[in-house]
Amino acid sequence: MNPARRRTYPLVLSILFATGAFAQKPPAKPNPEKMDVLRQLSGSFEEISQRSGRAVVQIFVRSYVTPDNPDSNNELLAAENSSGSGIILTPDGYILTNAHVVKNAHSVKVQLNIRVEAEARAQGDRSMSRPLNGTLVGIDHQTDLAVIKIDARNLPYLEFGDSDELKQGQIVLALGNPLGLDNSVSMGIVSAVARQIKNDDPMVYIQTDAPINPGNSGGPLVDTDGRVMGINTFILTQSGGSEGIGFAIPSNLAKEIFQQLKTQGHVHRAQLGLYAETVTPAMAEGLDLPRHHGVIVSDLRPGAAADHAGMKPDDIITAVDGRPITSVQELNAAIYRLSPGAKVTLQVQRGEEQIDLPVVTEEQSGEELDALADLVDPIKNVVPELGIVGLDITKPVLQLLPDLRRPAGVVVVARKTSPAFSGPPLETGDVIYGMNRHVIANVAQLRSEIARLKSGQPAVLLVEREGHLIYIPLELD
Repeated sequence: MNPARRRTYPLVLSILFATGAFAQKPPAKPNPEKMDVLRQLSGSFEEISQRSGRAVVQIFVRSYVTPDNPDSNNELLAAENSSGSGIILTPDGYILTNAHVVKNAHSVKVQLNIRVEAEARAQGDRSMSRPLNGTLVGIDHQTDLAVIKIDARNLPYLEFGDSDELKQGQIVLALGNPLGLDNSVSMGIVSAVARQIKNDDPMVYIQTDAPINPGNSGGPLVDTDGRVMGINTFILTQSGGSEGIGFAIPSNLAKEIFQQLKTQGHVHRAQLGLYAETVTPAMAEGLDLPRHHGVIVSDLRPGAAADHAGMKPDDIITAVDGRPITSVQELNAAIYRLSPGAKVTLQVQRGEEQIDLPVVTEEQSGEELDALADLVDPIKNVVPELGIVGLDITKPVLQLLPDLRRPAGVVVVARKTSPAFSGPPLETGDVIYGMNRHVIANVAQLRSEIARLKSGQPAVLLVEREGHLIYIPLELD
């Protein structure tokens, strides 16, 4: 190094120290106005989380399910414990959750929010500090919603918002108990306001990137006003965890289903009584249709709602109550939210004529076997020798199956793939009326008759299948 340059360094350093160039600088201070905005935003989320979270409960379910390997020697039904979330919607303890949370439930327990428990203890009430017994009021498998009831009063509750007001990009919070961790909240935005998962499914969902994990099912998706805009239901994932693609049942549909389950225990659905198909370019050209989009009516059920309103084959439905319809899926989704007896106006193109047809919807038949399965007691209704779960024909069963040939018998609501007998298999939906010319009126009597069989004696069942009476000969192993 040059000796002159070496002598210069101390001089430069002394100048820098003298001028304060190396003096310690104070920490950077953020803009106070911007900090106030962030504090207000954080405070708002905190308030919403605490206020809304008070009405979110954890649901513990003990259920009976068919084992994964039905060909094994395991029992027909195996016990399983699971948990999910729910929303208190009335101060007297009516709770909305997902149907899959309480499916096949033998017992339901409800744990209230920890803040609600603490307040109850402070007031000397310790009844809320333990899981409360829940009663299943009603379940609807099509929408995956269920209502349970707990015996409590003056509970915090949430109110529904209008899901039709949701906008893409709107901030939402998902509350629940993911992976069994109680009182959890996550934030995201609305990714899509009406996402249809399957082309043949009338259900549409709110898509959100708010993290949703197993255990969140049945919890609320709330807006920045704390209103329930959706019911968190499922996710699309490749890893098994949340990947930012979660789905919630829109509040407007959930509200209608909740009211029907709460008051009636089941859901009445609307239908038009017509068969329709989405207009395609090939269909429009081949049939010489006046337009290349919409829904064409190909058939009508005589005397049904659409027929009664004056609908005709080849009519093209273009809108429902002013909302454009371009596919059968959109038509089904529009009708799906209605109740039987609801008035709806269909905008129809008939040739070159544009007409409005007022239609009063009619009731759709339900899923009888799903409803029957909900009536089963997994202890009393198992007939292990036949490998079935049977249900006595009672008044509720007759309401679901009004066309049965006889008023007493045993309905097969579940069966093993490989039961312990030789002979033709029993099918789900079969109704057993007799065995070896002895009348079978209930499951207990069926068990008794099987126990009386001698070794090697065949059992010939009298069974109703699809409206016909048939004999099914069996040899029990």
